[in-house]
Amino acid sequence: MPTNRTTTVSELAALAPDLRAALTRVRYDADSLLEALGDDVHAALGRSEPVPVRRVAQGAGELGTLIRLLLLGDALPENEVAAALAPVGIDRAVAAGLLARDGAQVRAALDLRPMDLGAGTRWMLSDLDDSMRRRTLGADHVLGVGHASLSLLRATPTRPVGSVLDLGTGCGVQAVHAASYATTVTGTDISHRALWLAEANAALNGLDIELREGSWFEPVAERRFDQVVANPPFVVGPARIEHTYRDSGLALDGASELVIGQAPELLAPGGTAAMLAAWVHVEGEDWRGRVSSWLPDHGIDAWIVQRDIADPALYVGTWLRDAGLDPRDPEAQRRAEQWLDALAAAEVEGIGFGFVYLRAIDGPTELLAEDLTHAFDDPLGDEATRYFERSAWLRAVTAAENLAWTSRFEVDAATALERVSLPCEDGWEQRVVRVHRGDGPRWQHEIDDSTAALLAGMRADGLPLEELVDLLAIGHTGTTATPEFRSAALSVVTGLVRHGLIHPVGTV
Repeated sequence: MPTNRTTTVSELAALAPDLRAALTRVRYDADSLLEALGDDVHAALGRSEPVPVRRVAQGAGELGTLIRLLLLGDALPENEVAAALAPVGIDRAVAAGLLARDGAQVRAALDLRPMDLGAGTRWMLSDLDDSMRRRTLGADHVLGVGHASLSLLRATPTRPVGSVLDLGTGCGVQAVHAASYATTVTGTDISHRALWLAEANAALNGLDIELREGSWFEPVAERRFDQVVANPPFVVGPARIEHTYRDSGLALDGASELVIGQAPELLAPGGTAAMLAAWVHVEGEDWRGRVSSWLPDHGIDAWIVQRDIADPALYVGTWLRDAGLDPRDPEAQRRAEQWLDALAAAEVEGIGFGFVYLRAIDGPTELLAEDLTHAFDDPLGDEATRYFERSAWLRAVTAAENLAWTSRFEVDAATALERVSLPCEDGWEQRVVRVHRGDGPRWQHEIDDSTAALLAGMRADGLPLEELVDLLAIGHTGTTATPEFRSAALSVVTGLVRHGLIHPVGTV
């Protein structure tokens, strides 16, 4: 497949209209799957436990046949599969690579599952994994919709945009998702097999997605996009490629450095990027400084969110299992030794993982890199959009020195004030005062009683910040605010605005 737009159609993609008709007729969709299996058995499916699923599927008619065939990997009689997949013929499905013959029976050669990505059911084809049958993944294995893909889906802003680039599209799940909010979608990948599946998935879902083959950003050089999404092969380790879906051939966090460093060049003015990345924690080095050094000095507003940190042993073991290897096997142990040796040689103490959000701006690069390791339920994509809006307002405040002081603020409706006291000889002693958001990332800020009093005076029809701060200062010292008092108050207000606990009147 050349770097230009794909013009040929594979047999698998050509099969897609009839396959979609079969899946629709049998109601092989996300809602029907849950209805047929029930909550408990559907949960067993998610835990990779085939027996409970098979027991229910055997009595679920043609839908049950497709569940056993496509989700459990069972070999089934040809006549049963033919009836469930009609109008798709068995010979044609085998020739296209969807099915494979197994003696007198047939089994799935690919994984095909329904998902609701936010715009109704989408069907996604990928290579068979080891969730229901033990198997070692091949070097060119194309992942389906795993935990990383799902986390990026939930973390991607979905406000309507013109053009989206899905860098390293794999089976195309991010591109399929982007088609629900973008006018045009382009997917790139170095893997010919990945693009074969992405083309079929676009056709299966009736979408027009441009696909280009090539390394990293080469297939779209000189182009600009309103949004870039990327789930690159970011796995941290030695410079090798054992599995193209995870290994970049670059040492340590080189893949994340490359993508974060070069993605800004593909953003149109005001364009955004939402990416997964990983970075090493090296002894004596702040991970924030490491990641910030990958960005250009000008033109980017960056929000980097660290969601997890793994120690090297846990990290290596997790990725060995991800590839279908048993860490107890001799070959897996040999790979683990090499991997851990490489990390130890680089003095790696841990591996951080998280989201990188970028927005193209006209000005010096700004960066906020922070930990967000606590649990929360709301998708992060909407929050990222609002974060950049709040960040833009704060830049405007810096440009117009008096803007903040003349602005009125209000406490967000989801913000709560909490006071924590502990027992003492006289009853209770207050130890902590904090405000926290009840939605989004559920940020918390520890404050003092003065800040709590300042927030109590904030309302839409209230006083501007300058007058509130002066009143607060008079209450404490009997005089209007000193420059130091004003600076401290403005610093607190800026932090609360940035995390959405308060906002200027008329904004969100």
